[in-house]
Amino acid sequence: MALWRIRATVDDRPGYLSVLTASLALRSVNILAVQVHTTEEGAVDDFLVDAPDSLTEADIMAAVLKGRGRDAFVTRAEAQGLADQPTRALALAGRLVHEPDTLGETLVALLDATEVRWRPSGGSHGEQPGFHGGRMTLADPAGGTYEVLRALPAFTPAEYARAQTLVEIAGAVVRQRHEHVTLLLADGAELVVRPATTDDLAAVRELHENCSPATLHDRYLSGATPRDSRLRQLLEPAGGVTLVATTPAGAVIAMANLVTEGDLGEVALLVEDGWQRRGLGTALLRRLHAHAERSGTAAIVAHTGAENVAMLSTLRRIGAGSIERDGSLVSVTLPAAGRKAPATSG
Repeated sequence: MALWRIRATVDDRPGYLSVLTASLALRSVNILAVQVHTTEEGAVDDFLVDAPDSLTEADIMAAVLKGRGRDAFVTRAEAQGLADQPTRALALAGRLVHEPDTLGETLVALLDATEVRWRPSGGSHGEQPGFHGGRMTLADPAGGTYEVLRALPAFTPAEYARAQTLVEIAGAVVRQRHEHVTLLLADGAELVVRPATTDDLAAVRELHENCSPATLHDRYLSGATPRDSRLRQLLEPAGGVTLVATTPAGAVIAMANLVTEGDLGEVALLVEDGWQRRGLGTALLRRLHAHAERSGTAAIVAHTGAENVAMLSTLRRIGAGSIERDGSLVSVTLPAAGRKAPATSG
């Protein structure tokens, strides 16, 4: 017995698929796996089959055509084809998480492509993402496009969606790696600053436990540690970003939050007591300010107590802005570069 891959378009009408499978069964062809790709021309059925050694490609093609299959494609298959397509796609996505530079090879493996080319954006070959026949164009989140080629069979919408998802995974991993920055403090201490994730929950909870009541009060205007549900929201805000600073051993010793709504972003900072007054807070707020500028935020605002001299001094080092006081609460608004801060009521 030999493994074959068959792809054919079948009219999306009751009983038509059974006609094709019956035609294959008459030639002792055993269907091991099947995928259905919906297209405008009809349902494209992708079979992995086991056929007698005596059958040739022409024999199998004849059986497909007799079973009312159109635009048929038949080729020998390898044993790895026995893995179903969702499992195969997940395995390739897992590979990209660890090796995002292998995106070209991964697309070849996913699509059985003959060639993958990357083209810069704005060039003479610039095209809109999409696919036609055996040519697919994919948007690279980092800029440019990928061109994927194969002779037969023609690409389907499902294959295009899977390929674009892999491109986005690779782009996200690369961006995340670039966002990991080594920070050297003035006293020689070396830290890593990176975007937070919900996986940091336990470490951030420990950060709060290591902070004094006075430090927690300065951050939350109360001495209470937020519940885990609130910490999860802070770690991955719906708008904005949260940064954490970690020691070489991986302990989180500071957290800086930027939560955006419309043109305005609110920033807040928590630094473990032993790491305060060493330039860490300033470095974190500068990065949040830069992130706000890149994302088009008009201004950032920080709310703190009037007695929190350290925070007020840090904000002054970031830039000049408006200051409003409401009792013991002070709000400092810093505009983004080249933009006018939205008016605030006070």
